[in-house]
Amino acid sequence: MAYMRLGDLLVASGTITEQQLERALALQKETKQRLGDVLIQNGFITEAQLIDALRVQLGVDFVDLTAISIPVELAQYVPRNIAKKYCVVPVKLVRNSLYLAMSDPLDFVAQDEVKTASRKRIIPMIATRKAVEQAISRLYGNEGTARVIEEMKREAGSSSDVIPAQMVQDTADPRESAPTIRFVNALIERAYTERASDIHLEPQEGEMVVRMRIDGLLRRILTVPADLQNTVISRLKIMGGMNIAEHKIPQDGHAIQSVRGHSLDLRISSMPTVYGEKMVLRLLDKSAQALSKSQLGLEGQDLDNYNALLRNTSGVILLVGPTGSGKSTTMCNMIRDLSREEINIVTLEDPVEYHIPGVSQCQINEKTGMTFASGLRAILRQDPDIISVGEIRDGETASIAMRAAITGHLVFSTLHTNDAVSAVYRLRDVGVEPWLVASALRGVVTPRLLRNVCPHCKQGYQPSAEELALLGMPEDSHVTFYKGEGCPECHHSGYVGRRAAFEILMLSGRLRRLISEGANEERLTEEARKNGFRSMRESCRRLVLEGVTSAEEAARIINTTVDE
Repeated sequence: MAYMRLGDLLVASGTITEQQLERALALQKETKQRLGDVLIQNGFITEAQLIDALRVQLGVDFVDLTAISIPVELAQYVPRNIAKKYCVVPVKLVRNSLYLAMSDPLDFVAQDEVKTASRKRIIPMIATRKAVEQAISRLYGNEGTARVIEEMKREAGSSSDVIPAQMVQDTADPRESAPTIRFVNALIERAYTERASDIHLEPQEGEMVVRMRIDGLLRRILTVPADLQNTVISRLKIMGGMNIAEHKIPQDGHAIQSVRGHSLDLRISSMPTVYGEKMVLRLLDKSAQALSKSQLGLEGQDLDNYNALLRNTSGVILLVGPTGSGKSTTMCNMIRDLSREEINIVTLEDPVEYHIPGVSQCQINEKTGMTFASGLRAILRQDPDIISVGEIRDGETASIAMRAAITGHLVFSTLHTNDAVSAVYRLRDVGVEPWLVASALRGVVTPRLLRNVCPHCKQGYQPSAEELALLGMPEDSHVTFYKGEGCPECHHSGYVGRRAAFEILMLSGRLRRLISEGANEERLTEEARKNGFRSMRESCRRLVLEGVTSAEEAARIINTTVDE
């Protein structure tokens, strides 16, 4: 068939309209981006539709990088910097022809550079950008880690007690960086690529184990010889502004790292153990965009309740749950939804994790006397409309927050409880009077993060009696549950990504009276159900029946809540 321009091809196939093409071409002139990227960013087409169009246009084959294993020796033909710069990865070598997976097979400059570097004939193939980035991380991470560790051994010499300065300090030219610096940078980049929230470096007998928390669970990545662990730890301490000579007390540090155009906020913590210092890095993407309500997992009744809570102009809205349940992310999105020029929003956080434009964000520093209680008193003198308190830790903070709410302020905060109803009793436990809780509290939001079943290896099955009982379903229910069998796309875990299940308690007039009267938890739950309250068990059941998550994952969440 005759060659057609991409835009004309998409119009001819009915994928986009002439008007959409004209709009995209106008935007292309402004942004100087490739037409395909403009079309995807503006929602005119999906990446899959672009790939299909390019296959027809260029006559190139599609390669599923998740279904193949790339030989490590291919890394020698395409330097890592070229692979990352152009988002390309070698797939196979057949005689003198190098098959190159590309997110953009129209990038002829990339093909020329790879041809020059490899001295091979280049045969382009098309793959999704995400798949190429993950393949680059796996190929060069595995290949590079072993090489860098060997370089670290050579530079460290025979003594593990002596750490050469050039191995841990920054250099002017990144290309000339010491092996330890390159090793740490590669770890951080890999964590970012695989959507890890934390990196754990754990000294053990004879080695240091590196694990990453991906989709809420830790996964072993690699090991570092014990004689190199001090060098790696020293590098991390320098990055975080910590005392490199102190090994016997815990330390906290902070660093900013740029990865693929994204600014990562690194919170670094050290803890002495019997085999040396353990380091944990928390990764926060400062350039991450706000999540939509659907991305949060809000839909149906949960979405209606969420929007109803945000229509309040005064009162307290609590977000409750254990660490890592999604409280901070949900509250951050609530604040973003409410942020407007005519509203004064002030937050107290420890630490400030997400930067929100137009919002005054204050960092807690207990060493200087800036506590949640003292900060909250100061905020009340700043003419706020909305106040966000990172966490209620004591009765003083709770009482100030509640009294601020009944004087016309909208207050958001978090609390460590297992479920929505028990938040009422937690406030009473820290010393807040029942009448004050009843007057100030508007609602309680309980998010829980569940892993999504991998769509690439998803399989249906008939649930067991135990699984049905767990979700409160009759033994004779004729339903299908789903689980992931494990594939390269999900690193054989059966799960990809996470979403939240919600338990949202809306306070009615009757519930307020019961709280003020000191009614027990069972009575409050009964009344809440009359008003449409849906428990975490019910939310998990819906997601399991829809095939979003598995019964195994639901069990993990339900077992952390109070039994019904």
